[in-house]
Amino acid sequence: MSPSAGGLVVFLLSVQVIQSQDGWRVKYDQTDVCAAKGSTVDINCDYTHPYGIYYSGKKDRFWFTKEKDGEPVDLKPDSEYSGRVKYGCYSYSDSCYLTIRDVRESDSAEYKFTFRTNEPGEKYTGSPGVTLSVTGLQVQVRRSDSTWLELTCHSNCVLSDHPEYVWYKNEENIKTGSSLPVSSGSTDRYSCYLRGSWNQRSPAVYGPQRPSVSVSPSAEMLEGDSVNLTCSADANPAANYTWYKAHRISDPRPLSEEPQLVFSSIQSSDSGRYSCIAENQLGRKTSDFILIPVKYLPQRPSVSVSPSAEILEGGSVTLTCSTDANPAANYTWYKGDGTSDPHLLSEEPQLVFSSIQSSDSGRYSCTAENQLGRKTSDFISIDVKCG
Repeated sequence: MSPSAGGLVVFLLSVQVIQSQDGWRVKYDQTDVCAAKGSTVDINCDYTHPYGIYYSGKKDRFWFTKEKDGEPVDLKPDSEYSGRVKYGCYSYSDSCYLTIRDVRESDSAEYKFTFRTNEPGEKYTGSPGVTLSVTGLQVQVRRSDSTWLELTCHSNCVLSDHPEYVWYKNEENIKTGSSLPVSSGSTDRYSCYLRGSWNQRSPAVYGPQRPSVSVSPSAEMLEGDSVNLTCSADANPAANYTWYKAHRISDPRPLSEEPQLVFSSIQSSDSGRYSCIAENQLGRKTSDFILIPVKYLPQRPSVSVSPSAEILEGGSVTLTCSTDANPAANYTWYKGDGTSDPHLLSEEPQLVFSSIQSSDSGRYSCTAENQLGRKTSDFISIDVKCG
C-alpha cells in the first residue's frame, strides 16, 4: 500500500492476477474498488518481466484509463486529475501503487498499469485492470413511530469494514454513528459524511418549506378557460402534494394529489380560495390561500316584487333585479310590451314606486350587463288596483 497522507483509504482485498505472457505478468491487489466521493483511494500491483531486464532498462511505468491512437495516456498530466494523483514503484522493487485523492464520481473507470523497456516495442499492460466506482452518500429516512424518525447514512456499496460517519444538523457537527434519531416535523437540515472523505457531505434531508402557489395564466380568468394551479416547495426527499378548496379543508378527499391542479374548462363554481399541502417523511407545511376569481357574464336576471300581495294605487312598491355575475353587473329597468323600443326607467338594481298609480300598470323587465355580456329578464306584469 502507498504512503498516502491523511485521507480515507478504501479498498477490497480481492486479488486479480493477469496471466503470464512470455514472462510478463501483473497482479493487482484489488479487482473492484468502491469509494466515497472525496475519499482517498490506493490501488496496488506487483509485476514480473522476463529475465534479463534490469532496473536501468525500465523506461516507463505508469497508470492509465484512456488510450489515444492505441497508446495508453498517462494519468498524471491529465488535467482531470491535476494535483490529485500520485503513483510510483518502491525502490528496486516490482511493487507499484496508484493514489487518487479527493475522488470524484467522474473518476469511476478501469485503471490499468503499463510497463515499457528501452527496447522498441517491448511493453506490457495488465488487463483487465481495477474497476473504481465512486459513490456519493445519501441519507435514508425511516419512520420509527408516530413521533420519531431514523436517519441512516447510506452508500451504494461497502466502503470499508468500519466506516465512521459524522452527522451535521444544519451546519453544526452533532454526532458520529451510522444512524441518527430525529423528531418528526423537524425543520432542520441533516447531512452526513464519511470521516476522511474531505468533508464531502451527503445532500441534506429536510422537511418542506412553506409551499408557494402559482397560477397560469396569471391574467384574468374567464369561464371556460384552461387554468393550472402549481404547488411547489423546497424539500428533500421530494414532497408529495395535496390540493384543497377553502370550504373543504377538513374534507379527507383532496381535489388532487399532484403538484398541479388543472381546470381544463374552469367554471364560475370553481371560484374560491385554494391551498396546497406539501409533505415528506420529515414533515408537512400548508401554503397560504390563493383566491381564484373566475369572471363570467351575467346569468339571466330574476325579478321580485315587494309587496307580493295585491298592489293598490298609492302604495309603495319595489321591483328588484338580481343576477350572478363577475364582475358585478350593472342594471337597467324598462317598461314595454317588447313590440317597440322600451322606455328606460332606472339604472339601479331596484325600481321604486313610492306612490304607485294605475298608469304604472304594465310589463317590466330588467337587463344585467358587465364587460363580458348582457342578459335580459323575463317580463313581469304589474296590475295596479284602484283604491
